[in-house]
Amino acid sequence: MKIAIINGPNLNLLGKREPEIYGNQTFEQFFYNLQKKYPEVELIYFQSNIEGEIINKIHEIGFDFDGIILNAGAYTHTSIAIADAIKSIQSPVIEVHISNTFARETFRHQSYISPVSSGIILGFGMKSYELALLSFLKN
Repeated sequence: MKIAIINGPNLNLLGKREPEIYGNQTFEQFFYNLQKKYPEVELIYFQSNIEGEIINKIHEIGFDFDGIILNAGAYTHTSIAIADAIKSIQSPVIEVHISNTFARETFRHQSYISPVSSGIILGFGMKSYELALLSFLKN
């Protein structure tokens, strides 16, 4: 099984950025542990602060991977283009968020990604990614 994790803007700062919301662990540390825990899954990780690069990565892998776990960061609330990219591919996408976006500012309550995703997992910290991975493994 091939699963990609794609992270959007500012998620490269996990472990440093607002630790009271996002925790102290870097994503690279988390990803390494996830790979060790699920050696039977071919996991790749991609992060970009640039919307077009995220779209290009979705296009690149969206016909060959068994699933995509996407945390589009702030682009969740603004990017019709990322939503269109998801609609254009065959791989199912699960939208994830580390924080509970509904417990935060109201502008974070709107997602352009949710209507075109297979599912949404939010508010479980980094565990949100693992829960998304488990949903692919259960299908």
